[in-house]
Amino acid sequence: MKELERDLGLPSVLAISIGAMIGSGIFILPALALGIAGPAVIFAYALAGLLVVPAALSKSEMATAMPEAGGTYIYIERGMGPLLGTIAGVGTWFSLSFKGALALVGGVPYLLLLLDLPLEPVALALAAILIVINVVGAKQTGRLQVAIVVVMLAALGWFAAGSAPSVQSANYANFFADGIGGLLAATGLVFVSYAGVTKVASVAEEVEDPGRNIPLGILGSLGFTTVLYVAIVAVLVGVTDPGSVAGSLTPVAVAAEATLGQFGVIIVILAALLALISTANAGILSSSRYPFAMSRDKLAPPSLSTVSDRFGTPVNSITLTGAVLLVLIAFVPILDIAKLASAFQILVFGLINLAVIAFREGSVEYEPEFTSPLYPWIQIFGAITGLLLLTQMGRVALTGAVVITFGSIGWYLLYVQSRVSREGAATDAVRRRVGRDVLTETESVIDDASREVLVALTKNLDESRERSLVAIAADLVRPDDGRVVVVRFEEVPDQVPLTEDVTVQSSSDVSYETRMASLSTELDVDIEADEIVSHDTKHAVVNFADNRGVDSIVTEHEPLRLRSRLFGDPIDWVVRHAPCDVFLVDNLGYDQPEHVILSGNGGPYPPLAVNVAEAIAAADEGDISLWYPSDRKETDEHKQTIDDYQTELSEMLSVPIQVEFIRADGGQPSNPDVVVRRGTDERLRAVLFDDSPVFPRPGCTTITVYPNESRQSRFTRRLLERLTF
Repeated sequence: MKELERDLGLPSVLAISIGAMIGSGIFILPALALGIAGPAVIFAYALAGLLVVPAALSKSEMATAMPEAGGTYIYIERGMGPLLGTIAGVGTWFSLSFKGALALVGGVPYLLLLLDLPLEPVALALAAILIVINVVGAKQTGRLQVAIVVVMLAALGWFAAGSAPSVQSANYANFFADGIGGLLAATGLVFVSYAGVTKVASVAEEVEDPGRNIPLGILGSLGFTTVLYVAIVAVLVGVTDPGSVAGSLTPVAVAAEATLGQFGVIIVILAALLALISTANAGILSSSRYPFAMSRDKLAPPSLSTVSDRFGTPVNSITLTGAVLLVLIAFVPILDIAKLASAFQILVFGLINLAVIAFREGSVEYEPEFTSPLYPWIQIFGAITGLLLLTQMGRVALTGAVVITFGSIGWYLLYVQSRVSREGAATDAVRRRVGRDVLTETESVIDDASREVLVALTKNLDESRERSLVAIAADLVRPDDGRVVVVRFEEVPDQVPLTEDVTVQSSSDVSYETRMASLSTELDVDIEADEIVSHDTKHAVVNFADNRGVDSIVTEHEPLRLRSRLFGDPIDWVVRHAPCDVFLVDNLGYDQPEHVILSGNGGPYPPLAVNVAEAIAAADEGDISLWYPSDRKETDEHKQTIDDYQTELSEMLSVPIQVEFIRADGGQPSNPDVVVRRGTDERLRAVLFDDSPVFPRPGCTTITVYPNESRQSRFTRRLLERLTF
């Protein structure tokens, strides 16, 4: 396998990064930003450079960990997974496309200072020419690119140095007239001027001593470019009358004419035209490679990665990018183009910062030679400030970012998800963190045994089913020498008064109390029997549990039909309003169960369900089988994380544990004596479907655990469990 020679030193890295940043934007954006923030546009360029630092550090770290050819989206895709990789790929593609359009729409006015031609047709014609050039395979040589950058730097430096003596301090009056909002809006607008700072990472495979030269090259070029931008804009504002260049299509030429005369204008025009050609061509070249790369990774249709036999270029990808470019030039105003280019770049830089956190916290092999200082605070700062800038850039920028984000999500769900099974380091990191949190909570719940359990008899049960409920409660309280309170609830019509005649004991009542006394001796637990007559059983159960302060309620619950779900079930009301945990039993008998199933639905096992399963298994010296679905698309990382989680859970419990992977469409699970599972808290799902596990019905008693609100996981945790496990 051929490898690239590492022959790019620090000077080359600096040249590449500076050349990628300095383009036609500096000839256009100052006038647009000046109209938003006034003289404070000088600070806007400095602030934008500062806010790019977190992404620069993050990209430097990832480039030294993975010094290989590739674009930004590749790092994000590996770190954050295909979903965010799709967002990053589409966002970067649009950002570069908008930057190319900005170069053409903003650079052509300088050409028109020499030629009397219409702006839009000329821009469209130049765009078409550059598209054709990229299709046939003609591209800039490295020497030409270096020459263009050198000429631009010389012209801009000459302009700044030659114009500085003409600066008038009066032009800086009312510096912050537009306030902090105007400053932040202008900062967001000029953000795209620094978009190329991390481009050198795409050639990291060719950089010698990448652990040193990549971060120094990126940060050094960023510092140099920031100082240059600030100097140029400070001079431009200082040599022109207030408001004279705001909104101008050729602000640098206007300033040069005021200080350097016609010769200065010509030099600026030549530099602007060179920047136009360089930035626009590079924009088409680089942006067209993103659909190409995404296609190879199955994030986009295969046709976009087809390489022409005649030209040796990805014609379809270039054509698509060219079509987008032409539409932007024809229909989108220059200010909106600039805002959208910056908005998409801010979005991508935010993902770059998050990708570093994903790699650091994930379990994938990640050994960077350079590590970002102040981790993770610098990355969090970069992501938050980027989001803040987006909110200050106006409706166009914010809408564009939202549309790209949700559009990419839709594309992922409709096209990518079924074709790609890999996941990012972030997913694994979150999954492991969720698993650790659940294990910590499980350990706490195990140590907190039930001391008093209410068995609520709300139906006329035969003696065997009655005994099963009491036996379950007995197994739960026995480890802590607790008490079982068995209460038979009888409901009478509202028109019947609760008099002594109603509450007098019958022979059935006496027999019931006798049975409870016998069960107390048989099960070796303290059992207290009681009877309550009320007009509303569900309220009576909840009120008794609240007044008595029991730890949990055990009651019978049969699977209900759709009609029952729609019109409500009293037990469902008890679940929602009980002051304690509730265990609903699909009662098919309970006689010294030895093989207990702890059923998961693809997520971590609920701590309370684990506690119940262990108590039952320990009561009869039995064992627990962990059921987990096996018919899901799982990566190797996913399987390893689940294995590690189940191993740690097994070590935490006092009974033998085994794992069974079960298929929802059949399979051959073991024959359990009891199944313990989590109850759903999704009301719509409960109406449409029975609260059953994703596995086949076990044919035995099932205990569905509903933890009290104080034990329930927060929505965010439940969502993470559902998404990552």
